[in-house]
Amino acid sequence: MEIFKSKHIGCYGVVYNDKGEVLLIKKSRGAYKGLLDLPGGGIDYGESADDTLRREFSEEVGLSIKEYQLKTVVTNYVVWDLDENHKEDLQHVAIIYDVTVDSQDYKKIKKEADGLDSLGAGWYSVKNLKLEELSPLARVIKES
Repeated sequence: MEIFKSKHIGCYGVVYNDKGEVLLIKKSRGAYKGLLDLPGGGIDYGESADDTLRREFSEEVGLSIKEYQLKTVVTNYVVWDLDENHKEDLQHVAIIYDVTVDSQDYKKIKKEADGLDSLGAGWYSVKNLKLEELSPLARVIKES
């Protein structure tokens, strides 16, 4: 079994609606496949963290960001199966922001798969979520 070491740096957002529910996506692939995760993703070459956050929110959940503020930076290490012959030893650095969107847009989220990382977005009651349902990044919502 061959193991590849890699690192991923991304920007992610925590946003709540007026009912206190948090916006999460269901991961369609990667190390967190099948788990609920924060909207966001990797910083493209030449892209600022701000631009990444705005682009990823638009792509994954279909929302425009009004305001954002740095919440925390999380580093997670995970080893996962790339395929039956390869594993990835991933260092994942996540820059996490508290995000505000227009409340008029709460119902406009993308509930369908984006064809990339998300199987669709939804609003979730934090108190009803179990840690094992959440990616390591999304677990920050249980710590707040």
